Amino acid sequence: MLEFEDFGGRKVTLEFEENESARHVLVICKFNDQYLMTNHKIRGVEFTGGKVEPDETREGAVHREVFEETGASIADLKYVGYYTVHAEEPFSKAVYYADVEDIFFKCDYLETLGPVLYPSIEAVPEEERSILLEDDCIRYLYDMSVNDTFFNKK
Repeated sequence: MLEFEDFGGRKVTLEFEENESARHVLVICKFNDQYLMTNHKIRGVEFTGGKVEPDETREGAVHREVFEETGASIADLKYVGYYTVHAEEPFSKAVYYADVEDIFFKCDYLETLGPVLYPSIEAVPEEERSILLEDDCIRYLYDMSVNDTFFNKK
């Protein structure tokens, strides 16, 4: 288990095993050697994710959230682990890496402004970055994805 502190000073733990109780998902997606992110209307550019609906699997939530926020369809999916934010009411997010098959134009991306592609987090203009891209745990997961063979297969 790894420990981090988030932007609010809360303890965050990251574990690389299954957690059936995680009711949120975070998805680090790549499309054509670029990171596919979404531009949240309030927070800015960030990785996709959200809550798992009551009768939905985590994998179902991954596919739904990625499509809702970016219009993308997933070709391959890899479970990475989960992190827990130890807030007053703790919550856990299951983390996935996903290779995107295609991106479709949508008229409405719900709470986001739609898809954005960048070769790295560093390429996202600082004034457009969500505070979540500055989070130490998410940065660690991103750094892992840079060297992950899941994204580097031919």
